[in-house]
Amino acid sequence: MSHKRVPKRKVVFAGAGAAAVVAAAILLPNANASQDGDQTDLQPKKVNAASAADIASQLASQLGEAFAGAYYDKDKQQVIVNVIGDGNDVDVEVKKAGAVARSVNNSTADLKSAAKTLKTKATIPGTAWSVDPKTNEIRVTADRTVTGAKWDTLESTVDSLGKGVATVTKSKGQFKPFAEGGDAIFGGGSRCSLGFNVTTDSGAPGFITAGHCGVAAQEWSDSQNGAPIGTVQDATFPGDGDFALVTYDDPNTEAPSTVNTGDGNTVNIAKAADATVGQQVTRMGSTTGLNDGSVTGLDATVNYPEGTVSGLIQTDVCAEPGDSGGPLFSQDGSAIGLTSGGSGDCTSGGETFFQPVTTALTAVGATIGDGGGAAGGDDGGAADDQGGAAGDGGAADGQEGAGQGAAGEEQGGAADNG
Repeated sequence: MSHKRVPKRKVVFAGAGAAAVVAAAILLPNANASQDGDQTDLQPKKVNAASAADIASQLASQLGEAFAGAYYDKDKQQVIVNVIGDGNDVDVEVKKAGAVARSVNNSTADLKSAAKTLKTKATIPGTAWSVDPKTNEIRVTADRTVTGAKWDTLESTVDSLGKGVATVTKSKGQFKPFAEGGDAIFGGGSRCSLGFNVTTDSGAPGFITAGHCGVAAQEWSDSQNGAPIGTVQDATFPGDGDFALVTYDDPNTEAPSTVNTGDGNTVNIAKAADATVGQQVTRMGSTTGLNDGSVTGLDATVNYPEGTVSGLIQTDVCAEPGDSGGPLFSQDGSAIGLTSGGSGDCTSGGETFFQPVTTALTAVGATIGDGGGAAGGDDGGAADDQGGAAGDGGAADGQEGAGQGAAGEEQGGAADNG
């Protein structure tokens, strides 16, 4: 894959760069309240996944301690809101927002307390947990390395939380960051997929990718043994996330919101958005290309061999080594996450974890594109032509036959360490 170094280069990303955004955030604050004050005729509204995240956020603020999580029912296109108690006022507020109220036993505080206990007593490499609002429980998963005394400790800790608070299951695979040496975007013997192009708070062009890519190498190239095109400015891994900010070495590099997804197709980038459980999502990566699935958990904690990472999105989307840092996005084009790691592969399936884009942007002080917002909602929009889109992870040498190859000389690359 050859690349000319020229000023004002237009960077177009292939394959794993299929990313990102147009998040149509629609708030439904007091929809359909009857004129005579009678609330009995309020009916659930059909909404898209992007709007579901906004409605859930709105109700979390309005309901306070009565709010116990929410998820998106994609079949009915409705937002389901977990509530504590059966107060009529709470039910009315949920209906006003166009959502469906569901009475549950575990409050948000209960589930946070349970997660804290797991962190204190069961931080064992090969374990992970996240909040599942569909079951109103903490879902705990142990990979194949958790056996013997480790399994006994995990199981007893889950049991100590009480009935109906958490469940534990076994995974056939092994939790690990999806990183390996290879032939795509290169740095320090590793490859990673670029996640999304961004504009830093100083106005410089850059991109975000996985943090374990950022700590693996300081400089990244778009060809094997090629000259660096970007330098890591900030990286977090392990700890409170898995994200890194890389700025392009050429300050005149154009990092547009247009992403080449292969076969001459492109995606325009508008903004980032938060994930919602039940939401359909798609991932691109330099190893496995385009794969989809759904969000299954939020605020996930994963105990990798390298250390514990918290605040992740859990999905059932497959991924493999070489896909790290690549973009996770919604059907409407919203930038959702950066591939972190997981277990399994795209033959047998498995669990996969992603760094939320909104959190990463806030942490590194960047926006999707030129002036775009770092979070979902009405204020999160990005400039039409400067949005962040995902990387060159699909532009790996030898990937062209899978529709992920380089799009000529204009492949501003990114790494896929995973």
